[in-house]
Amino acid sequence: MKPLLPFYNPSISYEDNYNQGPFGLFAQLDKVEQVQTKPSKFLNREVNLPFGMPAGPLLNANYIRAAFAYGFDLCVYKTVRTKPQKCHPLPNVLSVHPQGKLSCNLDTVLADTNYSQPLSITNSFGVPSFSPDIWQPDMEKAVKAAGKGQCVIGSFQGTKGNGEIEKDYALAAKLVRETNAPILEANLSCPNEGASKLLCFDVDRVERIVNEVKTAVPDRPLILKLAYFPEDEKIISLLTRVGSIIDGLSTINTLSAKPVDAKGHPALGENRPEGGVCGDAIRWAGLDMVGRLAKYRQQMQLEFAIIGVGGVSNVDHYRQFLKTGADAVMSATAAMWNPLLAIEIKKNL
Repeated sequence: MKPLLPFYNPSISYEDNYNQGPFGLFAQLDKVEQVQTKPSKFLNREVNLPFGMPAGPLLNANYIRAAFAYGFDLCVYKTVRTKPQKCHPLPNVLSVHPQGKLSCNLDTVLADTNYSQPLSITNSFGVPSFSPDIWQPDMEKAVKAAGKGQCVIGSFQGTKGNGEIEKDYALAAKLVRETNAPILEANLSCPNEGASKLLCFDVDRVERIVNEVKTAVPDRPLILKLAYFPEDEKIISLLTRVGSIIDGLSTINTLSAKPVDAKGHPALGENRPEGGVCGDAIRWAGLDMVGRLAKYRQQMQLEFAIIGVGGVSNVDHYRQFLKTGADAVMSATAAMWNPLLAIEIKKNL
């Protein structure tokens, strides 16, 4: 079988992908096969299948519309900010080739443009965002593109330098709410604006952000996007502070690594020695986090939803995440290179 073209082209800039994409099958919406499934509930909303794509590859309404057409029923609109933020220069995406699963100890991995299966990639974008006057009307179009049993989740992030980071998160949430996005997701798993390497590990600040967002937008479910937590104590601390306030946790984003080229030089450029890795090599970490969150959710008698993310590329992976405790499952890397993934899962349930 001939490999499918990714709907995001890693050889051109983020801006060109935004303006010209999506590509491959996502540009062909006239003859998409529809597969019926038994609806289920996610955050009190009916969804055809609790499967979709996390924050990252769905850059705008055109991408969201295509994802819905191809059966991804939970679609997270790419993380937005209250002010414009430029994307890192190319390369933004490279294939990586770890020996087996990636650890959480900053492994050094070979990176190139050989996107071979099982696929893992490094992505380095810097969480770019257009200004609200551009993304708000576009997100509104994305929300309207949802069919029956489908849902847009609006991802947002505060920005260092825009006053108090907690208040900027709250402002971003209000701006997303204005687009009528039915569910909000606060991105806490990209480089930190606070005291720790990643914002989600700064539990004091996370609690302040959650309180500010819930005060600003009390009428929308709030999901927090998390990274991998090596220590259970930090998970327990987070759940003790916000577990009864938030509505969902999405995990994981990526594992950090040091991508190098064949000569051992930083593959993303000398100024970017590290990059986040996603795809097949981090599935163990996604499953591990889902299982631990599910255990503590039960022990602490909490009710938040768990969205499992990381290396999902077939129906067995989907089932594995659900069995481990996830209420919904999402795929980014595999879905980018296989736009038929949701249809394949629905056919094989």
